[in-house]
Amino acid sequence: MAVLGQGQGQPALLVKVVMAGESCVGKTSIVRSYTEPGAPACSSSSYLATIGIDFKVKPITLNDTRVKLQIWDTAGQERFHTLSTSYFRGAQGFVLVYDITNMDSFQGITSWMKDIHEKAGDEVDVILLGNKCDKESERVVPKRKGEKLAWEHGIHFFETSAKDNVNIEDAFSLLTKEILEKKSCVLYDLDVVDLNESKKRTCCAF
Repeated sequence: MAVLGQGQGQPALLVKVVMAGESCVGKTSIVRSYTEPGAPACSSSSYLATIGIDFKVKPITLNDTRVKLQIWDTAGQERFHTLSTSYFRGAQGFVLVYDITNMDSFQGITSWMKDIHEKAGDEVDVILLGNKCDKESERVVPKRKGEKLAWEHGIHFFETSAKDNVNIEDAFSLLTKEILEKKSCVLYDLDVVDLNESKKRTCCAF
């Protein structure tokens, strides 16, 4: 079997990242802000909750390594919980989101962390985002609470704004960097049209 070498001719590495958290915390807006830079932000009045599952693809280059992030946007509503968590399997990373103006969404984080560990294992990389930091006047979750919760779980934390595009790029870049540094088994994206053809799996080392 031929070994694919480093360099520009090497296919991009495919990394599966899953968005998780309660409904209406801004997961879809975060994904849109990251994958469609320059797109107008969704206002709260035009917000439509994700029904089931959606995903976007974001090609990036990190430390001269081409990566194709496959970002799965899951529904937070309870009736979709079983469907959403079924997509946790096989993920290398998770973006766990709460709304700083909604205490219930923050209190639900521990339950989502439990789901992640049960479905995807203890070795996956997780990053915690306190979203909607542009709504400071409506804040009910102090920043220190988010920092403390992240510290307790041993994960990184950012406060973000999908509306103002605050810390979105930094959060995804840090998560991707941690996934690659773990030398996890990821897939080469060979851009094969035939769905019966399997993608080539490799353990990448950087």
